[in-house]
Amino acid sequence: MKKYARTAAAIGLAVMLAPAAAGAAEIKVISSVGVKGALEELKPQFERATGHKLNITYGTAVPLKRQIDGGEAFDVVILTPALVEDLAKSGKVATGTSAVVAKAGIGVAIKQGSPKPDIGTPEAFKKTLLAAKSIAYSKEGQSGTAMARLMERLGIAEEMKPKTVLETRSGMTAANVVEGKAELAFVLISEILPIAGAENAGPLPAELQSYIVFTAGISPGARDAAAAKSLIDFLKAPGAAPVYKAKGLEPG
Repeated sequence: MKKYARTAAAIGLAVMLAPAAAGAAEIKVISSVGVKGALEELKPQFERATGHKLNITYGTAVPLKRQIDGGEAFDVVILTPALVEDLAKSGKVATGTSAVVAKAGIGVAIKQGSPKPDIGTPEAFKKTLLAAKSIAYSKEGQSGTAMARLMERLGIAEEMKPKTVLETRSGMTAANVVEGKAELAFVLISEILPIAGAENAGPLPAELQSYIVFTAGISPGARDAAAAKSLIDFLKAPGAAPVYKAKGLEPG
């Protein structure tokens, strides 16, 4: 695709300048679904540039960490900073390998074609929440945790509980507005854009916004540590920025 041609060239150059891994490797990645759109766009570019192959498992951050704590093997992990730090403390992420790759803000998903809600100010946002017949956010995702805290902050937690759908499907919170289960869904903008039939009505008001940061780290047991590092370098290269932005993320 034309708009990513310069992106691929820039990132490819960044990888070529990095120390080359000894031969092609298969890199097992465990990643938050929040960066899936960008990773799926960057994956073939990385594979062409390096010869390495990526095997990526996506999911919600907290359950993914539970899998790793339970012994799930990986080469590179991409979760939130606190979870990666906790993995480092338990010896499951190598010291000094953590690096921020991207971040995403929370958006408001509506069914495509529906009237856009008034969410421009904290006051309008609160009124819109109270007027909504139903809302949805992730039960264990970091955006869901942020929304639960926000309800408390706005003083409407008890009023919202009876009409809140807690989504457990990874990456599917925005689907609730398409399926008719919720009038509004609150989730990372990067998780709204891929859902057919859903539309991003806009981000949370700046005063209420929470950014979820995605940090990568390398396992001490990585099969090819140099190849794993080349992936993180690739994801942090300036040329990846257009892909992140197109997928509802911001570069780290």
